[in-house]
Amino acid sequence: MSNAPFLDILTYLDGSEGSLSALMYSIMLSKSTGARLHVLYVVNTKALGDLVKSHIFVAQERSEYLSDLRKDAERHIRHAQKLAAQKEITIEASIIEGSPHTEVMKYIKENHIDLLTLGSINVIRSRREELTSENDRMMRTSPCPVLVVKDDDSIWSMFEEDY
Repeated sequence: MSNAPFLDILTYLDGSEGSLSALMYSIMLSKSTGARLHVLYVVNTKALGDLVKSHIFVAQERSEYLSDLRKDAERHIRHAQKLAAQKEITIEASIIEGSPHTEVMKYIKENHIDLLTLGSINVIRSRREELTSENDRMMRTSPCPVLVVKDDDSIWSMFEEDY
């Protein structure tokens, strides 16, 4: 049994450098506390649908782009599994399609997640970006505590050392 105030950690992985830092930090946190680690990649089909509605993509382009997004998701999850294996941690990895905020909140509730880890929030330049930032929305509306992982270089260095 874990002596940490959490038993299940969820890392939202979107392929960004920040989300990889959050993943590495979560792997180290899981190793040191014994908490189970879940990794979720959400293929953002809502944004893709919005691009089709606004005529930025036609249906054929949507299919090709969706296929590329799915392949990216699989590649990022495989990388997450390799990183976890380096530290002898098993992760529960999932790929879901939909709106990232909605799917992450649903996953948290369905899997009794105690801690959500996110990569650093991007610099928000406008009110519109603030309203549409998925990480920002997750941070503000999560039903569990949220850990925002910053300082990518030190996290990567710690992970590469024999932690």
